[in-house]
Amino acid sequence: MAATLGVLSTGASVSSAPLYAQGPSRSASAQSVPSTGVRLDEGRFTVVSEQRDERLARSLLAAALARDTFPGLPRPRAHVLIAIAPDIARFRAWVGPYAPEWGAAIAFPDEQRLVMQGSAASTDAGDPLVVLRHELAHLALHEHMDRLPSRWFDEGYASVAAGEFTREQVFETSMGMVWRTLPSLEALEDGFRRGGMEASWSYAMAHRIVSELTTLGGARGLDNFFVYWKATGSFEKAVREAYGITGEAFEKHWQQQTRRRYGALAVVTNVSAAVGLFAVLLVPLFVSKRRRDRRRLDAMRLADAQQEAAARASALQALIDAAALAEATPWAEQTAGGEVAGEEYPEAVHGELGEGPDEMAGDRAPDDAEAPLPPHPEARYPAT
Repeated sequence: MAATLGVLSTGASVSSAPLYAQGPSRSASAQSVPSTGVRLDEGRFTVVSEQRDERLARSLLAAALARDTFPGLPRPRAHVLIAIAPDIARFRAWVGPYAPEWGAAIAFPDEQRLVMQGSAASTDAGDPLVVLRHELAHLALHEHMDRLPSRWFDEGYASVAAGEFTREQVFETSMGMVWRTLPSLEALEDGFRRGGMEASWSYAMAHRIVSELTTLGGARGLDNFFVYWKATGSFEKAVREAYGITGEAFEKHWQQQTRRRYGALAVVTNVSAAVGLFAVLLVPLFVSKRRRDRRRLDAMRLADAQQEAAARASALQALIDAAALAEATPWAEQTAGGEVAGEEYPEAVHGELGEGPDEMAGDRAPDDAEAPLPPHPEARYPAT
């Protein structure tokens, strides 16, 4: 992030920071470092930090020296001071009260210095090497183009130079790609002041626009564009000279390209998100319904089992009652509706004479007694 607008653009001071010397001089070589700090000087860079951030300071210095050219710009020559804040409180004190809360690093182009968070920074501060490249791009652009670039171009260029291609991921999930009108170049400026999601959208949009300018330039990228822009002092004229189209035509071009590239993906992503949301909402309802159905079915099964058991118990009790009744009722009453004993046996047999079956056996011929056979017819005529 470059402090190029408002109060941050002129005379921003870090006199309260212990790593900087008091006095009117803004030269990096004139800055002093406390005894507990580290100062590294090489090439056109000076890095200052606390002792605990020395390793980070050396890594940043090596990265700055290894990649000291920027797309479309001549090699920078200005001396740059890189200050590493040991904690968030010191970072806020050094960058001043006008820096946005979501800023991970601040560049002061008028003074050719930048302030970064140290090793104690949260993950929100990003990759320090990428952040350094981003801030150095701000300084290089200001060194060559002075105040010509607008805020959106400044941020978009720094993002492209740092290779922050993940910026455009916001388009993949943004509903703005589905229903929102893409902003004009002039309207894009306001988004950087709002912060939050609106700022992320603006950064992504700025990255997209500068990427399209670089693509239109072919092999030379932004080289010719910067030449014409610096010569004429007009973005519109530079676009005409470098790409042969008007500023309005370029706006339509990048908007169409952006929608073509991300519009369908945003629709699919948001539809998928909607399906996922409905699934999150409906699955618990479905599970709850299944549980209610299962409880209802279990209750029905239990009621059926109880009813069956009651029926079996009732039938068994009926059998038990019938058996008990049969035992309690005399035999004569049980046979009152059947054959009378006298009908089968004479009354004399039942005991009026006091005789049982064995006593009467002598008065009757035995059942197995043989009756005399009639004479055989041939017996009348004996054999001769």
